[in-house]
Amino acid sequence: MNNFVWQNRTRVYFGDKVVGKHLAELIQEFALPGRKKVLVGYGGGSVMKNGSFADVEAAVKEAGYEMIAWGGIMSNPTVDKMLEGVEQVKANDVGLILAVGGGSTMDCCKAMAVQAAYDGDAWQDFWIEGKPMDFDPLPCGVVVTMPATGSELNPCAVLTNTETNIKCDRGYPKINPLFALMDPAYTMTMPMRQIKAGTFDILSHIMEGYFSDPAGSWATDDMMEGLMHGLIRDFRAAVENPENVEARTSIMWAGSLAENGFPKTGKKLDFQAHNMEHQLSAYTNCNHGEGLAVLHPVYYRHIYKDGLPKFVSFAKEVWRLNPADYESEEELALAGIEALADFIREMGLPTTLRELGITEETDLKEIADSCFISEGAFRKLTHEEILEIYKECF
Repeated sequence: MNNFVWQNRTRVYFGDKVVGKHLAELIQEFALPGRKKVLVGYGGGSVMKNGSFADVEAAVKEAGYEMIAWGGIMSNPTVDKMLEGVEQVKANDVGLILAVGGGSTMDCCKAMAVQAAYDGDAWQDFWIEGKPMDFDPLPCGVVVTMPATGSELNPCAVLTNTETNIKCDRGYPKINPLFALMDPAYTMTMPMRQIKAGTFDILSHIMEGYFSDPAGSWATDDMMEGLMHGLIRDFRAAVENPENVEARTSIMWAGSLAENGFPKTGKKLDFQAHNMEHQLSAYTNCNHGEGLAVLHPVYYRHIYKDGLPKFVSFAKEVWRLNPADYESEEELALAGIEALADFIREMGLPTTLRELGITEETDLKEIADSCFISEGAFRKLTHEEILEIYKECF
C-alpha cells in the first residue's frame, strides 16, 4: 500500500426521523455566531414530495433561525448557479448553508460555502489550479435524499463551467460537510431511473479505488469486494421491489461508505471513467450514472491486461466466477468484465451513448481532447484512445 493520510470530519446521523431529532441542535452548534439565517439549497420538487423540506423548515424554526429557501439547483450544477447562490448567502448574512437533496445539490452548496468565504475566484484557484485552501469555508451541512455520489461524506464538489465546457471535481478536507443527516425514508419516493443511475454511480466509486495501483490484495481491497458484492445484491432487490426498505437503506449507507475515503486508503485511484463521463455531461448534460454505466465495461476491456490480478479477483470475489471454468487468467478477467456488462443490461441501464441522447452531430473528438487523464490508472490513456472508447460506446 502507498503511504496515506486519512481524515473525515463529517458527523453522521443515520436513521428514522434524524432531521427532527437532531437538526435544530446542529444549527445552533455550527451556525456562525450572530448570524440567524440558514440558507437551504435544494433542486426541484422532490424535497416537497418526500417530506424532507417540511422537516427541515420545522427544524430551522425550532432552532430560532430564519430560513432562506433557495431552489433550482440543477443536475450537473454550474459555476454560474453556485455564484448565484453565493449572492444569496452574502445578501442575507447567512450563518449556515444546508443542502437538502442529492449529489448535485450537495456539491453546489459545498462549493458555495467555499466561495462565500473567499475573496478570489474559487473555481479558478481551487477547482482548476488546486491551490492550498488556508481558510475555513462557511459552515455547511447536508440532508441526504438521494444516495449516489457520496458527497455527504467526501471532501469533493463537482462543478461545470459552461463557458469552457469543463466539468471538474476537486477535493479538500475543509469541503467535507460538518454534518450529514440521512433518513432512508426520504429515498422511498425516488423514481426508478434515479435509483438505477445513483446506485451504479456508487458501484463506480468503489471500482475507482479497487482498479488502481497498487494492485495487491490489501485489507481495503477486501472491504471493496464486499461492498461491491453487497451493492449488487441490494441493487437487484431494489429494482425488483422498489418498496424494499432494507435494500434501499443498505444502498444509502453503501453510497457513503464508498466515498468516505477509507476504503480507498493507500490507493492512487483511477478516475478515468469519471473523467470521461464528466466531459460527456459537460458537453451534453447527460445523466452521470447512466454515462458511467455505458463507459465502464468498454474502458475496462481496454485496460484489463495492465491490471490483470485485480480483474481476476473482481471476477472471483465479486461475481463469484469459478476459475476452473476458464482456460486462462485473461479469459477469467474478461468474464468478470462481461458479468458487469450483463448486470448493467439486467438492471435496465443504458449501454450506448445513443441511448443517452448523443447523436452523430456530437463532436466526440472535441470531448475526448478535453478529458483529464487519470494518474492513478493501471495505464494512462491517450486522448486518441479515449476517442476510441467513445466510438465503441456509440
